[in-house]
Amino acid sequence: MKVVLIKDVKDVGKAGEVVNVSEGYGRNFLIPRKLAILGDAGALKNVADKKKNDAHKEALLLQHAKDTAAKMKDLTVTVKAKAGSENRLFGSVTGGEIAEVLEKDHDIKIDKRTINLKTPIKTPGAHEVTVKLHKDVSCKLNVNVVTE
Repeated sequence: MKVVLIKDVKDVGKAGEVVNVSEGYGRNFLIPRKLAILGDAGALKNVADKKKNDAHKEALLLQHAKDTAAKMKDLTVTVKAKAGSENRLFGSVTGGEIAEVLEKDHDIKIDKRTINLKTPIKTPGAHEVTVKLHKDVSCKLNVNVVTE
């Protein structure tokens, strides 16, 4: 019997998959517990449409990430921070501050969590950070920290 899984079921499959299960397991366990629905023509068409839509959305996200990476390729972001007497910053420059400057000065909106700081930026000068825009797209960004 074909069923479409609504939720992940251990040793059977993940949500959205069409799987073949025994008649009793499907009718007595999966369907009554709302873990699956009967795999009739309408349900199979809905699954195919959902996969097609998901693939289209993923392609759009990937293209947007590539376009943003191309904009950021040779970009240098200047972040202002307060420093003490030994040329050491009060606190550190965070990904959120870098994302704010990118949006304000260059009209590039990215999530602060995509900026990967291996170590906190605590000194003025030029630094290179990695920005992971998509699972397949990442780019380097030059950050110049200047004291106020």
